Amino acid sequence: MTRNLKITARKADRKNCRVFGHVKYLNSQVDARILNLSPTGAALEMKGPLHAASGSKVRIEAENLGVLEGVIRWKHNGRVGIQFDVNSNARAQISSYFRFFHKEMRPVLAVRPLVRTASNVERTPHLATSTLKS
Repeated sequence: MTRNLKITARKADRKNCRVFGHVKYLNSQVDARILNLSPTGAALEMKGPLHAASGSKVRIEAENLGVLEGVIRWKHNGRVGIQFDVNSNARAQISSYFRFFHKEMRPVLAVRPLVRTASNVERTPHLATSTLKS
């Protein structure tokens, strides 16, 4: 992270993802979902309380990512920001995830039910939107 005008900014862009795993801190373990990921850090949504303060060292274990270690940089409303320890193993694991497992996640705007017409044929509504197209 760099400091410009006393503002902390990320070094790398994060990509949205949906990877499930768990976070270990001391003797506790909490299930989590990785919301976005970059070679330098990640944002996680916790499924339960994580009793660790900013600056605490944690370990993230996920099937597609393996084991990554890092430091908590922020916590807010059940979400946690992790800055990974800088080493070649962590960078290789994240690079491998993006190469072999990552699928671009697009936000879901709305899911509308199918409408039945007089002829009893199912069709999608006129304004149905399920995902954004890029």
